[in-house]
Amino acid sequence: MPVSITLSGLSYSTPDGRLLFDNLSIAFNAERTGLVGRNGVGKSTLLRLISGELAPRSGTIAVGGRLAVLRQIVAPPADMTVADLFGVADDLMLLERAEAGEASLTELAEADWTLPTRLEAALSRLGLAVRPATFLTALSGGEATRAALAALTFGEPDMLLLDEPTNNLDRDGRRAVIDLLAGWRGGAVVISHDRELLETMDAIVELTSLGAGRYGGGWSAYRARKAIELAAARHDLDDAERRLVGEKQSVQIQAEKQARRAGVGVRKAKKGDMPKIVAGGLARKAEETRAADARLGERRMAAAASAVEEARGKLEVLAPFSVSLPPSGLVDDRLVLRLDAVSVGYGDKALVRDLSLEVRGPERVAITGPNGSGKSTLLRAIIGDRPPLSGRADRRVDFAFLDQRVSLLDEGETIRDAYRRLDPGASEEACRASLARFKFRADAALRTVGSLSGGERLRAGLACVLGRAKPPQLLILDEPTNHLDVESIETVEAGLRAYDGALLVVSHDEAFLNAISIGRRIELASAEGGTRMA
Repeated sequence: MPVSITLSGLSYSTPDGRLLFDNLSIAFNAERTGLVGRNGVGKSTLLRLISGELAPRSGTIAVGGRLAVLRQIVAPPADMTVADLFGVADDLMLLERAEAGEASLTELAEADWTLPTRLEAALSRLGLAVRPATFLTALSGGEATRAALAALTFGEPDMLLLDEPTNNLDRDGRRAVIDLLAGWRGGAVVISHDRELLETMDAIVELTSLGAGRYGGGWSAYRARKAIELAAARHDLDDAERRLVGEKQSVQIQAEKQARRAGVGVRKAKKGDMPKIVAGGLARKAEETRAADARLGERRMAAAASAVEEARGKLEVLAPFSVSLPPSGLVDDRLVLRLDAVSVGYGDKALVRDLSLEVRGPERVAITGPNGSGKSTLLRAIIGDRPPLSGRADRRVDFAFLDQRVSLLDEGETIRDAYRRLDPGASEEACRASLARFKFRADAALRTVGSLSGGERLRAGLACVLGRAKPPQLLILDEPTNHLDVESIETVEAGLRAYDGALLVVSHDEAFLNAISIGRRIELASAEGGTRMA
């Protein structure tokens, strides 16, 4: 059976009635396809529809071949092991009983003696060296993602459905995913904001409110084509607006001409230059002509206005939102942060040892390193959430911290209420204007935090922090790009480039770090490997 996924006339609405897809038709074949689109447009929902987890309101989904789905990792059960993830726990237990001489003849006939070797090879392809009995809770987020991907490919499906496979992965993990997909012989539909990964795709499918569009090639080819489309959309909007202005002028001129003709007839009737019956007929004809011209003018202006709205709507989809930041007031030589021989970790286990660091003025510092090296733990010590094992962390300016869960926002509050809570001195007008700059306009600002997608939540957090009249002088970010769509990442990059405060960023996204002009790097290794500054 040919490997394929075909969507025909697909429509779907969320439980709260929001229409995500309407008559959507697209096909995926035996190639690597990157699925992109703004946060909240329905990318993850589309994968759930394809996998059969959700049912469409209308339309059909035809799947050729076996599917395997990798979704964004959530907290696993406490007793779940790597073997459970692969679905081979019972098979491994059988091998253990066979080696101990406790298996029956029937069980021995069913034993797969190649399983341990194949399992080790599958994990090794993703750069993992863990035992099958390892609990998933003992793995870092990145290690759990790699283990899940290894388990997914272990069954040799025909088509992979991957939802943000490089989220939480360190540099080596991202490279392992890219290499795995490069050698994958089946099809793959990959939701991702990882521009390095998207560059390796055979095609890009973009979801927007207008539907789905397919672009051959990887990320660069897609962006080049989008730039052409954006220029065309702006040209179409200019043309439509000129047409609307022209129609309004034409209607006005026609109305004035008709008024002058009617005025001539009225004056002649008053002078008695024509019989009353003739004058009355001319008046009725003039009124009928005026009404017909008015109806025609209304239709033409309505058509022109509709064309403007259609062109503006397309431009809205294509154009990224913009961020402008007011000054923080941080001066160049101001001491922002000092770490004196700081060690952090859990219990007696130190992940980072004796780190000393000074940040002065608007420096941009990145903390990098493999999963499990203590990056997020170090940030928690810096912001005061957990005390260091030893040493001292001293902040000297006001700061804001955005973690991966955007925990500064409360699940039950609206975005507008979150902004007012975090900036109580702001007026309602200033609040709404700041939120609008981050695409939370009108009723969108009244959505609850709990109803937001991961990317929308981070965007709301950025709006509440960076949208203030005076931004903090130190901004601390923990993997800020993990849940943003690429357009939003690029917009945040532009905003952070304009930010005049100090930046302390944990990120595995090299493209992001380069775009925001990081000047210094703190590279963490294992506790034994120490710390390297660049």
